[in-house]
Amino acid sequence: MEKLEPKNQPQATSLSRYITEFLEYCEIGKNQSQRTIANYDHYLRRFAEFALGNGVEKPEKITLKLVQSYRLFLNRFLGKKTEQGLKLITQNYHLIALRAFLKYLAKQDVETLSAEKIELPKNPSRQVEFLDRGELARLFLAVTKEKNELARLRDYAILETLFSTGLRVSELTSLKKDSINLERREFTVRGKGDKLRLVFLSGEAAAAIKKYLSKRSDNSRALFVAHSKIGQSVEKEIESQGFKINQKDKKTNAISLTPRSIQRILKKYARLAGIVKKITPHTLRHSFATDLLQNGADIRSVQTLLGHSSITTTQIYTHITNEGLRDIHKKFHNKKN
Repeated sequence: MEKLEPKNQPQATSLSRYITEFLEYCEIGKNQSQRTIANYDHYLRRFAEFALGNGVEKPEKITLKLVQSYRLFLNRFLGKKTEQGLKLITQNYHLIALRAFLKYLAKQDVETLSAEKIELPKNPSRQVEFLDRGELARLFLAVTKEKNELARLRDYAILETLFSTGLRVSELTSLKKDSINLERREFTVRGKGDKLRLVFLSGEAAAAIKKYLSKRSDNSRALFVAHSKIGQSVEKEIESQGFKINQKDKKTNAISLTPRSIQRILKKYARLAGIVKKITPHTLRHSFATDLLQNGADIRSVQTLLGHSSITTTQIYTHITNEGLRDIHKKFHNKKN
């Protein structure tokens, strides 16, 4: 989700007070995550500021014409630092928040614009970038070029874990050693929306983790950590590679990796493998889902394994299932005995 430049909150108006009540309702009444509430707060305060600039201080004065002007404002908005416009999906997030707010007002019998009157523009279809079998093999082979044994074992375990589980990078970096059952090759992860889901490891991934952990001598609980190189302090290694230093872990000689650290690790091996695609941890998540579908998994099962709350999100992979249908059509249609 694209982060926008924060604005000064508007003066206390009837509209801004209702926004505060709505956010409290989201927290207590709907038990939504703090991230969702923070996003709603950001988007709705921007709308309240825009409304105030147009002389609208009360929900009763919100009109379709005001919303249309607001959409034009969002479309022409430029960030102060980036000087770039908002992506269409980010504009939609603003409107989704506004519709949720208007629905809340309707439930409270507050006279305002009907949420159903706000239509969202259609987002362009997402293009899924994934690695094919050959590219995956080259990526994994590139890890063997790392001379430091501990770093090599760690990085190989990271790649195997990402590809065999489809974890989000934030989920990967939050893993603890004692949270994974390497014998059963499964563990529970807390994903988006604070939802728990069961995750499974391949035999290769479990073996890679075991081998990596057997060489660890630190007492950090984190599954994947940064390790100091010979003759170099932890602080200098972290500085040189952009890792985040956790003060509590300085004495253990092991610092938890950040999502940015994982990104840099992947970029390093993609270059060594000669892969020109832009590879991120999410690319391996896409590769995980693509691999499942190409091997016959149904899309509902893939939805569950990825932790998607809606099947609509998983349907970005329909190009894979469509290819399978094409093969079936070619193999079985209009065959003459």
